[in-house]
Amino acid sequence: MSFPIRPALFALDAERAHRLTIRGLALWGRMGAPGGRSISDSRLATRVAGLDFANPLGLAAGVDKDGEAVTGLHALGFGSVEVGTLTPLPQPGNPRPRLFRLVEDEAVINRMGFNNGGLDAALKRLPTRRSGVLGLNVGANKDAADRIADYVAGVSAAAQAADYVTINVSSPNTPGLRDLQHGSALRDLLAATRAAAGTRPLFLKVAPDLDHAAIDDIAAAIIDHRLDALIIGNTTISRPPLTSPNAGEAGGLSGAPLASLARQKLAEFRTATGGAIPLIAVGGIGSGAEAYARIRAGASLVQLYSAMVYAGPGLPIRILKDLATLLRRDGYGSITEAVGAG
Repeated sequence: MSFPIRPALFALDAERAHRLTIRGLALWGRMGAPGGRSISDSRLATRVAGLDFANPLGLAAGVDKDGEAVTGLHALGFGSVEVGTLTPLPQPGNPRPRLFRLVEDEAVINRMGFNNGGLDAALKRLPTRRSGVLGLNVGANKDAADRIADYVAGVSAAAQAADYVTINVSSPNTPGLRDLQHGSALRDLLAATRAAAGTRPLFLKVAPDLDHAAIDDIAAAIIDHRLDALIIGNTTISRPPLTSPNAGEAGGLSGAPLASLARQKLAEFRTATGGAIPLIAVGGIGSGAEAYARIRAGASLVQLYSAMVYAGPGLPIRILKDLATLLRRDGYGSITEAVGAG
């Protein structure tokens, strides 16, 4: 589905179009987001990790890396917005070009490399009043001598400003980062960041490129260390069949082709955790039907990103309207009743 300004944006380099979009949303937010979109349906309200969400649809990290447009993004209808990934020190990320549309596949490949202006700068621009839940997604600087120390610093600072904090060990674009998803490295990270977060809800974001042994190990670790939710997942380094000329670019793949893998990993984590921790589904979600399927498969919340590139700013409200209709059709009085029902 197209939207009116898509041809103009698609005439630009993908990263430049993204920056213009964020600037526009930031301006719209500063103007009070006149004409902001919303949907009010009690069926959509839910409570996860002690937080009240007006609806289960969130914007994934990676869209607003520096917290510039939180107000405008909430006004699109999202129940939550996750800012980041933010690192303790500013860093430029990987060389350009590093963001590629795969139009024929409704997908995106990126190798951004945690480009951001640093955690301190982002914290200063976050709105103190907001209309939805705010998460801060934190990572380690590429050249950090002690990556766990970077995560501890990030969590400690972010916990003072956000409703929840996510530790991101799932990006394929920072060399060695995904090693923190495994074994003693993961457990050391979780122990340190759990202490740093205090009472603030702490989430972990993992990659979809995990085997059964890794999934079982992560499930046990997050339960042992009392994390509050698990986000499944980030972009994939795998390559399902693609048709776009950009299909050969290096980096993480997101968008519609990721849906099948993301569904599979959600189901595997649901089995591994036994429903002991809330799961947040990401990857290839672009419709109310897909969001509903993930919820029935065990997700308490869902997030999207790449689908917005192709469907435009009206997508969140369309998803929420369809989700409410599906809940009503099946006789559910709330999102909570539908979680895991499939």
